[in-house]
Amino acid sequence: MSIKQTLLDRLNNRTARVGVVGLGYVGLPLAVEFAEAGFTVLGVDVSAEKVNLLNQGESYILDVPTERVRPLVQSGKLCASTEYSVLREADTVSICVPTPLRKTKDPDMSYVIDSVNAVSEVAHEGMLIVLESTTYPGTTEEIIIPRLEERGFKVGDNVFVAFSPERVDPSNPKYGVRNTPKVVGGVSPACTEVSGVLYRTAVDQVLEVSSPTAAEMVKLLENTFRAVNIGLVNEMALMCDKLGVDVWEVIRGASTKPFGFMPFYPGPGLGGHCIPIDPLYLSWKLKSLNYNARFIELASEINTSMPLYVVNKVLLALNDDGKAIKGSKIVVLGVAYKRDVNDVRESPALDIIGLLQERGGEVVYHDPYIEQVRLDGGEIMHGVEYSDALLEEADCVVIVTDHTWFDWQHVVDHSRLIVDTRHATYPRTGRARIVSL
Repeated sequence: MSIKQTLLDRLNNRTARVGVVGLGYVGLPLAVEFAEAGFTVLGVDVSAEKVNLLNQGESYILDVPTERVRPLVQSGKLCASTEYSVLREADTVSICVPTPLRKTKDPDMSYVIDSVNAVSEVAHEGMLIVLESTTYPGTTEEIIIPRLEERGFKVGDNVFVAFSPERVDPSNPKYGVRNTPKVVGGVSPACTEVSGVLYRTAVDQVLEVSSPTAAEMVKLLENTFRAVNIGLVNEMALMCDKLGVDVWEVIRGASTKPFGFMPFYPGPGLGGHCIPIDPLYLSWKLKSLNYNARFIELASEINTSMPLYVVNKVLLALNDDGKAIKGSKIVVLGVAYKRDVNDVRESPALDIIGLLQERGGEVVYHDPYIEQVRLDGGEIMHGVEYSDALLEEADCVVIVTDHTWFDWQHVVDHSRLIVDTRHATYPRTGRARIVSL
């Protein structure tokens, strides 16, 4: 029996051991889905805290309830370690580690490189290695294949390599790992076939594309589409502000068109692990080919300017009340990058807080999901309790993340001045003067 067929048989009868590297917002939901599909899953993460919690049956990801994790751990279907050596027993390894940007906007590939190096050391004949981390086109073939070939493996023959972009939308009540279609692209037809079989055990629909580079570009197109359109509507908000027009009214009107239009909404900037970062990976790669990705660069410029636009809104709103921003008590509601998540990666709220503090504002924040944040200068800032007094004593309340747990009518009734960056659909009658984007 061939090496490929042996692996396919083990996948089909669920005797394969599945490895997942990186047990965060992407890796843990995937690991749980594989375990619930009947596999024994071996998770690896550099965080001893995450590993310890997981091995106790506790989840630290809001989208993955402890009630799903505990029985899998108790049955031995899911376990975690900080040591890559456990992956010597794995038949497949899905790498789900972060790919942030450096301050210079260049890709930080250190997490991927470290993981690939560690996995290659424990790789064995018949193993499938799939990269899920969003990255620039060509990464899979440039980084993984040479490392395996150095150890004497022949990709597509005795080991298999593919790219399958993660599609995780934290706090989405409708779409999770199982019902979100998956794209896979292998280095060879055999690699694509094997990776397709693996993911069909945990995902309802899998689309196979011709190569890892095509699969990498799929993810970059998805996120660039969103970044560019958000940039467009953010600029529309800036233009409407100049014209004295309500951008939200304009969007509502345009949304009545039943064809040729898809609504996007302005906001305080982009946050999260994908939209603000991933398009810049593509832009960076294209610069090496002497091509300037103009839409991406312009959208990034507009989106990253939005926190300052919000701060200027606060400044003008306070000025209308006869107050300077310096010395004013400002409450920021919501610092997570989107509603109902405990993730502050790239959150525009952090930039807004920093800019307000630079101008002398006395800033505090409340977020039911975030106990503390680290600001750009390294300072740790702790959240404060939500109360009537918090709102009533504030000179200005800035709504950055519209968590569904907030009682918005309560905010309006107890605040004097609100700068609303999300145009939440709460009642607008009450004590507060409300300034929108």
